[in-house]
Amino acid sequence: ESHIFTAVVEVDEFEDGRPAFQAYCPALPGCQPWGETQEQALERLREAVELWIEDRKAAGEELPRDPRRGAI
Repeated sequence: ESHIFTAVVEVDEFEDGRPAFQAYCPALPGCQPWGETQEQALERLREAVELWIEDRKAAGEELPRDPRRGAI
């Protein structure tokens, strides 16, 4: 079974003013890691999504199935 989720990366900054990137999947609440580079933010997002899916499956919960929100 495979899933496709839309990933969004936004430019932001850390509290100390350094550049930062926030990545998130609109279909998965709570998956919003940060990184110093876009690549780092996306890698952290991949890890967060994997954990999110594992947690939902372990709890017997359904995964998002709405293509308009980025998951099929």
